[in-house]
Amino acid sequence: MPGPGVPPPSPAGEVAAGPRPSLVNAPNGLTVLRLIMVPFFVLFLVTGGTQWRIAAFGLFGVASLTDLLDGRLARQRNLVTDFGKIADPVADKALTGSAFITLSVLGHLSWWVTAVILAREVGITVMRMVVIRRNVIAASRGGKLKTLLQIVAISLYVLPGPFGLARPLSMAAALVVTLVTGADYVLAAWRGRGSRPGDK
Repeated sequence: MPGPGVPPPSPAGEVAAGPRPSLVNAPNGLTVLRLIMVPFFVLFLVTGGTQWRIAAFGLFGVASLTDLLDGRLARQRNLVTDFGKIADPVADKALTGSAFITLSVLGHLSWWVTAVILAREVGITVMRMVVIRRNVIAASRGGKLKTLLQIVAISLYVLPGPFGLARPLSMAAALVVTLVTGADYVLAAWRGRGSRPGDK
């Protein structure tokens, strides 16, 4: 038996939990910053004109960069919080969703494409919130590829200039991968596999 003042040993196989990270940290700050950028991105995009479209592209690029950094910082520095698990995917979908909707409003992108992609994104985000406490799906290459393809496609539609078939082809690729990874996420959640937050 342990002596006075010595805590009893943990049961076999049980790992002592460390201190919970503070809600106010760099990854969460980047997530909130991304949310703040969304209305400004939309404003720049609808204002019109070459300069404003370039400004919208630049802001979208910076916001997309925060998407890359916040999750990586949270995992590397053990700063994952319940707020971040929920706010990060919400901020991601707010950024890309606002881009798709605005592009459709402006007549640059068919509404059915926006509807299909948003239905997938909203559905998966809601599912993540439901299962996040009992099962978190691991990041997949497909999810990262989906995010990259959406960013590339949106960027081509936001930037002024003649891009020929590059725009529709990039959007078609983003649409296909978005649907495939959505189906994969549903299967993964149903099977109950995974170890860390992932689908973006």
